[in-house]
Amino acid sequence: MVQDLNATAVVPALEANMAAFWAGYGRAPGAELHEGEDLLRVITGASEALFNGVFRARLSSDAVDSAIGKTLARVASRRVPMFWWVGPSTRPVDLGAQLERCGFTHAGNSPAMAVDLRTLSEQLSRIPGLVVKPVEDLDELRRWARVAAIGTGFPERFHDELVELEVGVGLGPRGRLYARYVGYQDGEAVGTSALLLHAGVAGIFAVATLPRARGRGIGTALTLGPLLEARRRGYRVGTLQATPMGFPVYRRLGFREVCSPIEMYLWSP
Repeated sequence: MVQDLNATAVVPALEANMAAFWAGYGRAPGAELHEGEDLLRVITGASEALFNGVFRARLSSDAVDSAIGKTLARVASRRVPMFWWVGPSTRPVDLGAQLERCGFTHAGNSPAMAVDLRTLSEQLSRIPGLVVKPVEDLDELRRWARVAAIGTGFPERFHDELVELEVGVGLGPRGRLYARYVGYQDGEAVGTSALLLHAGVAGIFAVATLPRARGRGIGTALTLGPLLEARRRGYRVGTLQATPMGFPVYRRLGFREVCSPIEMYLWSP
């Protein structure tokens, strides 16, 4: 277990947790997974770039061109877009510039954040009429995927595709402690989140709220609920990669940035 917010321990754990989360999609039917010491590459074949990408690269300078070329060959063969994520441990340090020379465009960044779970207040997770519960069957998993798709802002054409992908991943633990959560307000599914316990930290993913249900604290509750469960299991640090919409929510909860943001580079066929 990572014990505190010391960056020396938290940052590698955050990156390892993130990589493990995305590697799970690489085990879905029809997906491709390369999980080597040089890089982690996941190609699900989804039409959204977020589900095809390189999430960890530690390359020698003379191996960069080959790694980029092989990756582009794979995504081009499937005619799908992809992201290449560049984080604190990425090597070489100028990989972003080399990606741009190969046709990638810089598509923004994702602040890497962590919180001491012992500082979280259970009161903030209590919203009148809201129940946060783990996904327990395939019908609920389909509901989770559809709400996540809408709440994230994916185009409507991708909603059914995400449902199919999540069902392909299934309800199993991906070899690690993993759970999805649905928030029900007065019986209606209005939000989602996911928790991965790996590399000694509690990683939060897929926090999304339906547009009509925003402004009620639902995103806060869906972040806190899984983290409080992790705390009950003995975990001390929670991690996530923030979106612009989620960043102020996480700051209010006590999350702080622990390293430079994770940069995203987009390639489209």
